Amino acid sequence: MEHTHFGRTGLRVSKLCLGTMTFGLQCDEAQSHAILNKAAEGGIDFLDTADVYPLGGDRKTAGRTEEIIGSWIKGKRHEFIIATKCVGVTGPKPWDRGMSRKHILDAIDASLRRLGTDYIDIYQLHGYDVHTPIDEALSALDTVVRSGKARYIGVSNWPAYKIARALGRSEVNGWARIDSVQPRYNMLFRSFERDLLPLCHEEKIAVIPYNPLAGGMLTGKHKNNAPPPEGSRFTLGTAATRYQERYWKEQEFSSIEQVRGIAAEAGMNMTTMAMAWVLSNPAITAPIIGASKPEQLADSLAALEKPLPADLKRKLDDVTQEWRLADAER
Repeated sequence: MEHTHFGRTGLRVSKLCLGTMTFGLQCDEAQSHAILNKAAEGGIDFLDTADVYPLGGDRKTAGRTEEIIGSWIKGKRHEFIIATKCVGVTGPKPWDRGMSRKHILDAIDASLRRLGTDYIDIYQLHGYDVHTPIDEALSALDTVVRSGKARYIGVSNWPAYKIARALGRSEVNGWARIDSVQPRYNMLFRSFERDLLPLCHEEKIAVIPYNPLAGGMLTGKHKNNAPPPEGSRFTLGTAATRYQERYWKEQEFSSIEQVRGIAAEAGMNMTTMAMAWVLSNPAITAPIIGASKPEQLADSLAALEKPLPADLKRKLDDVTQEWRLADAER
């Protein structure tokens, strides 16, 4: 497994990051541990989670994923880089959410307990809370870093202009700087190529994109003449509607068929090709790969074996160009 610098920092992380949002609902603890074992065998030592996971759950299940990781990582904490997040709803009180100083400081302590560790490598805001001043959130994150509870900070699902503003406010106030961004990015969602990815490339911010396979659509396993399969993200609890709205549409299926044809012509597995396409962008640090079965990791790991040929990348860029021009809020 190749390792790469985490943005401008001296930290080095594996070029693939294991996403864990399937742990605790799609996968029970034993299956989750089997996936973690398989990832570790493949050289992945970078794990991403969040305090609201598992995907598709609700307030009652929030935190279960971190607990599963905590039980697995016991006794080998130093062997892995752990990233987690806060902002989502984790309790019944109105302050059990958002990016207020109170919630950030409460949330990291709760994550530390569930993970069974005394520090988080990368602590991220899981969205943007319009009700909290950005200075309040950045100051709280600075406190988290200075206290030693987190080594680096990042954000997820923030637009480019918010990140640019945060960089300026941190610089002016001498606070810890945002060192990573976690956006959605794949061949069916390319709009961040217009502003966010260039900003991160120029400012040397690590980019760890989620959904590199578009929720499984770019594996080629789903068909538009059949309903979403049970057990997939398209039928999973509170996540089903969101994923169907993102990808389960005629236009997306049309692009997938074009990608399928290119993969067949190149003699390449669709999953491997889709992952290699994400890795080919110089702004990308480490795509976040997910799985509900250990064997699903193999095709993603194969994308690291050799770079995507330039002519193949051009073909894929051409047939998915419409998704670069699409609205980022879509």
